[in-house]
Amino acid sequence: MTAHPDSPPVMLSGCPDVERAEALISSRWVDEIVPTLERYIAIPALSPAFDPNWEAAGHLEAAVALVVGWIGGRTVADMSVEVQRLPGRTPLIVVDIPPFNGLDTPSDDGSAAGGTVVLYGHLDKQPEMSGWREGLGPWTPVRSGDRLYGRGGADDGYAAFASITAIEAVQAAGGCHGRCVVLIEASEESGSPDLPAHVEALAEWLGPVDLVLCLDSGCATYDTLWLTTSLRGVVSVTLEVQVLSEGVHSGSASGVVPSSFRLMRQLLDRIEDASTGQVLLASANVEPPPARLHEAKATARVLGDGERFPIVDGLRLMTDDQADALIARTWRPALSITGADGLPPTGRAGNVLRPSTSLKLSLRIPPTAEPGEVMAELRATLLADPPSGATVTMVDGDVAPGWNAPALQPWLAAALEQSSMHRFDRPMQLMGEGGTIPFMGMLGSRFPDAQFVITGVLGPDSNAHGPNEFLDVAYAEQLTRCLADIIVAHATKQSAQSR
Repeated sequence: MTAHPDSPPVMLSGCPDVERAEALISSRWVDEIVPTLERYIAIPALSPAFDPNWEAAGHLEAAVALVVGWIGGRTVADMSVEVQRLPGRTPLIVVDIPPFNGLDTPSDDGSAAGGTVVLYGHLDKQPEMSGWREGLGPWTPVRSGDRLYGRGGADDGYAAFASITAIEAVQAAGGCHGRCVVLIEASEESGSPDLPAHVEALAEWLGPVDLVLCLDSGCATYDTLWLTTSLRGVVSVTLEVQVLSEGVHSGSASGVVPSSFRLMRQLLDRIEDASTGQVLLASANVEPPPARLHEAKATARVLGDGERFPIVDGLRLMTDDQADALIARTWRPALSITGADGLPPTGRAGNVLRPSTSLKLSLRIPPTAEPGEVMAELRATLLADPPSGATVTMVDGDVAPGWNAPALQPWLAAALEQSSMHRFDRPMQLMGEGGTIPFMGMLGSRFPDAQFVITGVLGPDSNAHGPNEFLDVAYAEQLTRCLADIIVAHATKQSAQSR
């Protein structure tokens, strides 16, 4: 272990050449990251769940090549970049950066004594969706002020560029960092079905993980650093009700043959109260911890009137209390119908009693609910005693665990607060998120002592997964600086512990 000064810098701002680092971050974003993100947005790199022929289509490979090419052009000391490929699975970008500036000497497997810093993101995308404003489109990058419109820029294409730039800035500033591993996957929007196999293949090489930095989450405002403290899990299935082998004239059969849609409604009533939206499965209902209830109340005071959704005039929300709304979208189960088959477009709907109705059910579950138990109860509830003797089938889809953050260690809590005050002149804020990042639950189980920083740029109106998705470039640039601050703070902690 190389000797360090008695008071090593805690943040990037305390490094010897911070001006060079700050200039590097700015120039990278303006001159390189935004133009590269524009090329990335133009690639329709749909996640495998939405493009079963992804391998033949080649769009995911094009996105991988773009990101790998950009990373390979960076001035990061001793960095190696590889694409891990496993049969039948999407590729994984693996970037290995050894400890820098005398912090530590890596062991034979590449890991540092204090544990590895894992930086995570993904490059696969959600489908196009309809409703893009005139002049915008999913594969058409458009810059308007601080906003870069197009599918995938905010979710989650920017993450690879921000992660590498933060590490590059630490080195340019003359700071220290521990071993850093950047993992960029290509199946997250499908529930990360390929990631467990990739992580298992890397497990011995990866070694102990000390800190996880993930840029695939949200922020409630663009004026401070937001830390995600929990993520819901998800259980999704495709449910089909069939009543005929082929469609028949509705004037002939209706009133005799039961409607597949009506029988589907009966099945849905088994799992959801249609008047309130309450999910009726016992395994999917978990009481939030007292600390999360307190956190929601504190966040509600910061947000005031709350988050904005593009609701229609006159719509009554399911709750008018902001704190309760935060708990509802982060710790309560909720059912969404995200797709349907068997129903023709209304303009082409003839007078036919349709043979079947199929619905894609997406059930968000609380962070600490067990997804396997929820899936088992869901299956038993929907398939038992089919209504009117109809043929009811269910095909499993995504099953991903939620995640509840461990308590922040003092060094990390102090670093996050200091970074937020320095970068935004505002204290850090805490908030649960209603979405799912399967990798977090996976790493939390594998590395129970690791610390997690989950944050992101999906803020007000950014509309990930929907039309008019955008990346707030100015916020992403500041978040890159926060990332660099945290990497330096981690190195400072490692240095102090090794003395």
